[in-house]
Amino acid sequence: MSVFRESLDAHRVDESGRRWFFVPYDQLTDAVGPLSRTAPRELGIVLVECPAKAARRPYHKQKLALVLTSLRHFALEQAARGVAVRHVVDHSYAAALGRVRELGPLGVMRPAERELRAELEPLFESGALQRLPHEGWLTTTEDFLAATRGRAWRMDAFYRHVRRRLGILMEGGKPVGGKLSFDEDNRRPWRGEPPAPPVPTFPVDAITREVCALVAGSMGEHPGTLTPEALPATAADVEAAWAWAKAKCLPHFGPFEDAMSSRSRNLFHARIAPLLNLQRLSAHQVLHDALAMDLPLSSQEGFVRQVLGWREFVRHVHEATDGFRVVRGEAPPCGDAVDGGSRISFLGAARPLPPAYWGKRSGLACLDDVVAGVWQDGTSHHITRLMVLSNIATLLDVSPRELTDWFWAAYIDAYDWVVEPNVLGMGTFAAGDLMTTKPYVAGAAYIHRMSDHCEGCRFDPKTTCPLTPLYWAFLGRHREALAGVDRMKLPMASERKRTAAQHANDAATFERVAAALSRGEELDP
Repeated sequence: MSVFRESLDAHRVDESGRRWFFVPYDQLTDAVGPLSRTAPRELGIVLVECPAKAARRPYHKQKLALVLTSLRHFALEQAARGVAVRHVVDHSYAAALGRVRELGPLGVMRPAERELRAELEPLFESGALQRLPHEGWLTTTEDFLAATRGRAWRMDAFYRHVRRRLGILMEGGKPVGGKLSFDEDNRRPWRGEPPAPPVPTFPVDAITREVCALVAGSMGEHPGTLTPEALPATAADVEAAWAWAKAKCLPHFGPFEDAMSSRSRNLFHARIAPLLNLQRLSAHQVLHDALAMDLPLSSQEGFVRQVLGWREFVRHVHEATDGFRVVRGEAPPCGDAVDGGSRISFLGAARPLPPAYWGKRSGLACLDDVVAGVWQDGTSHHITRLMVLSNIATLLDVSPRELTDWFWAAYIDAYDWVVEPNVLGMGTFAAGDLMTTKPYVAGAAYIHRMSDHCEGCRFDPKTTCPLTPLYWAFLGRHREALAGVDRMKLPMASERKRTAAQHANDAATFERVAAALSRGEELDP
């Protein structure tokens, strides 16, 4: 018998007279919902492990291990409280829940992932599952509608609305510091000072060792490096991870929020998104704690904007579009992928994702370093995701669906409600200006200004780096589609001023680079 099973059996209790709830893999919390207000002796929970879900995509080993060890530790934590725990392993969530019919209808907070909701819909319709509100969110659908009704869907409008409604960082009806966002102040490159903190590690107990052995064995074909000591598995580990973020990261987060570096892939980012998205760490607690800290205002507001603004906004967008299957009230003309994911592509991008994203070297130091970090750690911060990974893929006309699925597999914090808005909606401009004002594309100058990647690159950012002609070629190819995008008027005017020779070189660079990378070849100056 496994260590986990033995530990769970040691806490077995009388199951009679209890209210039973199904707890999905991403609701591992007793801080909110029924588990937060019902006596443990009156509660029973069902937890499911589904190997078929793990096999659905080439998920990073570290993600698989984090989900499994978090679920198993949560089971033991609840059992230690006196909660009755049923742990079921089956080929689907519906089949697993069918095996516990004798428990009667199960309550469940509405699953965050559309993918899981779709699988469970027959159980909701039959009454075997009873849907309860998901209490882990900070905002409501009414907030989203109030901020967007009759207007474009913009995070800043949503953020302003919820800041005012909740009274967060507000005094006398006005924002602390005189403005609602300090985003423009938070764009300093990092040159080594202040020192970036080393990322935390955690004790590896018998449960995590067992999970990692399972992942390395039966899931060994999955990509990525498995690092047990980087997994915050227990409740104590989660608190330690948040304590590290508060002490080491938040004081300097704001000014260097957009900085990138090969010397510190993390810089001052809190690394709590995986824990928030599993509900191991409560967004309510994180927001409360950050507001109670004595922090520089630009750092405090910048962190609040990420948790209260962007994170909440993207999940509302995902809900409102049914995962980008319905955009502005209509189904997009591109249709759905085999797995049900939207293939929306405003710019018509359809090239395959280059092997460089799976670890084949491209010769571009920025791309190669970020990709190497992702397959080592299962994460990178939001600017490398947007301005390196998504930027380069967009400049190459890579299929937004392929890039989205890559992010979904490669990142330990990626779930459909997170990854699809961030990649389809923002990173690739696949939804047009539905939720962003422009494509987030840039040439070598941006990477050079905001990072140190160019220092070790074979390309000179001012003369030989292909990212700059790729940028101009992108604008040229999509001139007609971008003509109506207001914030692109100045870049498009500059593109039109380029000479015929420059246009020809831009187009030739695109064809050469796209072809070489598609073959898995390294680029040379």
